[in-house]
Amino acid sequence: MKKPALILSAVLLFAAAGSTQAQGFRRNAVKDPKANMGVKVGFNSTMFFIDHFAMGGNELSHIQNNYKVGYFGAFFCRFNLKKHHFIQTEVSYNVLHGSISIPNTEEHKELLQDNALIKSTMHTVNVPLLYGYKFIDSYPYGMAFFIGPQVTYNWERYSKNEYSGFYQQGVCEKSRPFSFSGVIGLAVNVSNIFFDFRYEAGLQNTSSNVTFDTSQTPAPHNQYPIEIKRRKNILSFSAGVIF
Repeated sequence: MKKPALILSAVLLFAAAGSTQAQGFRRNAVKDPKANMGVKVGFNSTMFFIDHFAMGGNELSHIQNNYKVGYFGAFFCRFNLKKHHFIQTEVSYNVLHGSISIPNTEEHKELLQDNALIKSTMHTVNVPLLYGYKFIDSYPYGMAFFIGPQVTYNWERYSKNEYSGFYQQGVCEKSRPFSFSGVIGLAVNVSNIFFDFRYEAGLQNTSSNVTFDTSQTPAPHNQYPIEIKRRKNILSFSAGVIF
């Protein structure tokens, strides 16, 4: 926990320093420049939506999605168009946390050893392409709506999924390297300081395959393949400076 906290603190200090410098580059009160650049940091809350979860062809039910808090940092570039319209692209590094729990009910007795839990940590790089409209654009105040697609790269080396409560031993879930989502949000700014609220809706399954150690798994569960299809939806909040 200390290392992520130090990294986040360093980014915050950088943003604060940038804010001071940005005062010398304030946007014109009448006309925006053709492009703005900025940096932001924030927190996210991830929930996995399960489309399919089965073991040996038997569908699991009563699945609970648990929100967990992560964090991220991003650089962005905004291209200002005519009449309050803009196009914005970003590159962000994200650390996501989330979990899925399945109670060991009577209908799950033959499938689960105990109450089951899947804890997920994902390190991702996001690149969205957003269209926005500034419906309040009177310096120093501004408010804008934005929407657009996003491509995500999942950094498998630093991501992990921990399975517990299953008969299957040594479970390993691999994620797809790329996934796509839709983004919608609202940005509010006062002078060069802004706040960003957004929701990301996953458009496709992020899980590639699930394997386990059949030699360590008791019969007949060593013959029960684990199948899971899930999408990640993320609610995030960030603060930053725009130059």
